[in-house]
Amino acid sequence: MSGITAKELNLLIEQTYKVENEFNELKASYAHLQNTVEKVVEFLPNAIWILDEEGKIFLQNSQAKSLGKLLELLESKNDDYEVSFKKRSYLIKSSTYQDKYMLSATDITEQKRKENLATMGQMAAHLSHEIRNPIGSISLLSSTLKKRVIPENIPIVEEIQKSVYRIDRIIKATLMFSKGIEANITPFMWSDLKESIDMAIGYYAYSKEITFIFPTQKFILNADKDLLEMLFSNFIINAIDAIELDENEEGLVEIVYTSEESCHKFSIYDSGIAIENKKELFEAFKSTKVKGNGLGLVLSRQIAEAHGGGVELMHGARKGFEIKLAK
Repeated sequence: MSGITAKELNLLIEQTYKVENEFNELKASYAHLQNTVEKVVEFLPNAIWILDEEGKIFLQNSQAKSLGKLLELLESKNDDYEVSFKKRSYLIKSSTYQDKYMLSATDITEQKRKENLATMGQMAAHLSHEIRNPIGSISLLSSTLKKRVIPENIPIVEEIQKSVYRIDRIIKATLMFSKGIEANITPFMWSDLKESIDMAIGYYAYSKEITFIFPTQKFILNADKDLLEMLFSNFIINAIDAIELDENEEGLVEIVYTSEESCHKFSIYDSGIAIENKKELFEAFKSTKVKGNGLGLVLSRQIAEAHGGGVELMHGARKGFEIKLAK
């Protein structure tokens, strides 16, 4: 110490403090940078894992934490690939930087569902076009046959006609789904629509004694009559099928009409079995019925929306749906 003057000692102390301050500033800057990186990683919508050279997790976001078991299924690949986990589909990407290895998992379940729906819609539309011509021939021939057969055989021909009507409804629904809904708005009376609905019910085969209660009020609808016929007949036929599966030998289908300031409101009730898979009600090609094609309720909602309204499942004491149509 004798070789160091007081001035040199003070200078050394000052330099030490300066180095310490610079170190603390560098440490704070690094901590801020690390915090920023963590926030950026957390902000990303996909799951992110950053692994060290030993394969241990160096950094991950909350999405990755919730999918911890998925990490065990991932492989080290140069190309992107897909993996299924808990009924979801994920697109996996990976990259390396120095001694770190990064993996990302993006949920593409909804994207794949839409792609599958588009493919199914195209296939269904193609098949519907192919089926339409022979069904038209069968319908024409059955009408001719009904006029010529002996009276005892007329019920058989009528059953053929009902089956053809059912197939024709499926074809129309499929083609409408593939092309989209376009409403041709014209005014008409509810009573005119009711006649068409009654005719559709008459063509539908069922075995139980079912009472139908429809609105008796006189009112005008500004809508596409053909589309509304499909909308209401879809709900009524669903109700008939639900009643057919019920233990009771009798059933009830009731439509209650309410005029609101900006819309027509219809509440459709039935006494059939309860709806099981409510989450899949309005999902295309996923039917809650054994005989369904999974398009009826989807199209009904689209038709209602094309008329400035909508369709909702009711959650009251009675099983039913609420339909709103703009005035």
